[in-house]
Amino acid sequence: MAKAGNKVRNIGILNVEPPEKVCDDPNCPFHGSLPVRGRVMEGVVTSVKMHKSVTFQMDYLALIKKYSRYQRRRSKKHAHLPPCMDVKVGDTVKTVECRPLSKTVSCVVVSVTSAETGEEA
Repeated sequence: MAKAGNKVRNIGILNVEPPEKVCDDPNCPFHGSLPVRGRVMEGVVTSVKMHKSVTFQMDYLALIKKYSRYQRRRSKKHAHLPPCMDVKVGDTVKTVECRPLSKTVSCVVVSVTSAETGEEA
């Protein structure tokens, strides 16, 4: 949990704790003023090369009605990464929908689980 002296917002997502680091990014849901709403998505980080953004991959199952079977599918999405979170390729991230921040970025990272340890950072 963050220190009591710093202003940390409750974003209203269950099982999500604010990060220990503090940032001054206005698009951080915890330390800025970015409201979050809509879907909560989970995926694996595939790229961290963009400035303050990451690319993550979501795997899901799609029903093929004709054969009554499921097919594995995947999609890549972009998410804003606040400076108070440390993310590497391969980490599992939990993201939440927000207002459009750019042409392709419409969600923000709210929690990170390290790939090697499995612990939430």
